Amino acid sequence: MVKLSVVVPFYNVQTYAPDTLRSLRANARDDFEFLLVDDCSTDGTPELLRRAEREIPGAVLIRHERNGGLATARNTGLDAARGRYLTFLDGDDWLTPGHYDRLVAAMDRLGCDFVRTDHVRCKGRARTVHRAPVGRRDEVLDPREAILPAHRTTSVDYPYAWAGMYHRRLLERGLLHFTDGLRTAEDRPWIWRLHREAESFATVGTLGIFYRRGISTSLTQIGDMRQLDFIRAFDQVLEETSQDPDSERLMPKAVRTYCAIIAHHLGTMERYEPQVAKKLRSWSAAALKRMPQDALKEALAAMDAERAARLRKVRRRVVPAESAA
Repeated sequence: MVKLSVVVPFYNVQTYAPDTLRSLRANARDDFEFLLVDDCSTDGTPELLRRAEREIPGAVLIRHERNGGLATARNTGLDAARGRYLTFLDGDDWLTPGHYDRLVAAMDRLGCDFVRTDHVRCKGRARTVHRAPVGRRDEVLDPREAILPAHRTTSVDYPYAWAGMYHRRLLERGLLHFTDGLRTAEDRPWIWRLHREAESFATVGTLGIFYRRGISTSLTQIGDMRQLDFIRAFDQVLEETSQDPDSERLMPKAVRTYCAIIAHHLGTMERYEPQVAKKLRSWSAAALKRMPQDALKEALAAMDAERAARLRKVRRRVVPAESAA
């Protein structure tokens, strides 16, 4: 049986894909498979992936005929995965040799539904270690309890799907697929669902993932309409959390996080195209009006003055009919 399936979407990353592919080769094992999902790239990425399929043990190339975005590409890989364990890597990031060996060993040892791990953030030549916000390491915990407290950074605020490994039973329960078509913030509903519905997890100190930031072609750097998918993603978080039996306890955390993300986007308005900035303001106003107002009031009272003022200002906007839908 395949021990591990690694889902790796690629889209127009010919500059960075060679590092990614070399690191996969350095992690290859006879019982590992690497599902290379080409999301209809238009640069030299497809040729790199065709070569990788020939040269990397366990590599399987899957090509989309039309671009669907990261969430959809990950789902394609999940549908093809055969492994007992599953994980993700983005097509512009890379790994240290043996990283997956160490995570598989942790999964075998701990026996939990999923593990989370730290990562190294890379921007230019700078390297910064980012730790998963869970203090207790190498200990099996209840993921639902790791959502709270509302006023602190917790495990759901560390949404990176590639910073961990997942047991196949989660896939069979429908907990690993992403919302099709989300172009940004696709990890947010995913990480919340995982913490609400999985039964066990652990955090391990395995440091072996290198995550690129500040790439000009990354959606996090592009100010077009795709950036506003964070609103759809967090609306999904609120909707699903509202249906949870423990919603009264969990909703304040969901609202506080949503507010913090809206405030962040409003604070970086200059990077958006003018029409997108206009949409951001109106859609943010509508989102604030959709939130449970008691939880919103608490969130604003707990925020620093600058961000709270930013949100209160946009909250007073008259919401166009199409924004309130």
